[in-house]
Parts: sequence; structure tokens; C-alpha cells
Amino acid sequence: MPNAASSAPTRQRIITAVLQIIGEDGVAAVTNRRIARQAGVSLGSVTYHFETQHDLLRESLLHFVREEARHFTELADQCRTDGIGVEDAASLAGQVACGTALDSAHLAPFELYLHAGRDERLRAAAAEAFRAYDRLATRILGALGVPDAERLAATTVAVVMGLQLRRLATGSPAEDLVDALLLLTRGAAAQPAGQDVPA
Repeated sequence: MPNAASSAPTRQRIITAVLQIIGEDGVAAVTNRRIARQAGVSLGSVTYHFETQHDLLRESLLHFVREEARHFTELADQCRTDGIGVEDAASLAGQVACGTALDSAHLAPFELYLHAGRDERLRAAAAEAFRAYDRLATRILGALGVPDAERLAATTVAVVMGLQLRRLATGSPAEDLVDALLLLTRGAAAQPAGQDVPA
């Protein structure tokens, strides 16, 4: 009986393998031979689905972000339909963070974002990724009744990304993320629309 990985479509298996390789050993470790071996596909399948390594990296980054956005959109919808408050939403974010393994799959996007800083061909994909995160943050903040949710979205994303990076690098607890989100969201919710949150 085939396992889930071997029964997934070839393109998806290749992308999953790329993210695993990047998370384990960095972008420089991505070779077609290693991808083929890790994905359990032929070498020709890799080049058939992705003409260049740039295509592989771009599509892997975008795939990861789409999956994350889908998952967090479901949480945003839950906020809206359940009418949960700021504390409950932050607690939910903490549960998600606690449930996120500190594994190679979650290191890979950070590697790719750094690589985009060195390779401008990846910057459009990175920008698309951050736009998706910003849209999602706007939706969640709006569901929580935060004024000027769209204006605060990028800051919220930056805080979450920074704390997740810190967590990945140091093993710090997910509760740090919850505390920071509560601080940010309570401060933003207390401000009238259009007024800056004091430093």
C-alpha cells in the first residue's frame, strides 16, 4: 500500500522535497539528483515539471505560503463566525504556534526569504508571499474589531515573523508570541481609527 508521500502528484512531491532539503541543508543543497531521490521520482520528472532551479525555488516558496494562508484563513473565518475576542484569538494563535513543529519544513521559508535578498528573481515571489500574509492579518485584525486593520497588518506580520524566527533559532516558547500579539492588538484596538499607536 503506497504511503501518502508516494501517492501525491509528482509536482507536489517535488515541491515537498525541495522544502525539506532547504530546511535541512539550505538552498545550496538543492540539486535535481537530491530532489529526485528525496521525492522518489525520476530525475527527468524534476526537469519536466521545473525548467530551472529558480522555478523550483519560486514555486516552493509560493506553495508554502498558499498552504499557510489557507490554514490561517480558516482561523480568521472562525474568528468572524464565532465572534471571539482578542484574548481568545491570541490564545488560538498560540495554540497554532505550539502545534507548529520546529522542523526543517518551517525553516525553509526563512531560508528562501533570505535567498530572495540575494537573488532578485525571487523577490517578486517573496513580495507576493508577504502580500498574502498582510491580507490575512488585515482580515483577522478586522474580525477582532481593530481600527485601521489594513494599516497595522504589515507590523503584525513583522512581529509574528520575527517571533517565529526567534522561536526557530532559540527554541523560545510559543507563549512569547501570544504575549506580543496581545500587546500589539490591545494597543491597536484602543486607538481611534487613523491615530498612531504610541511608541
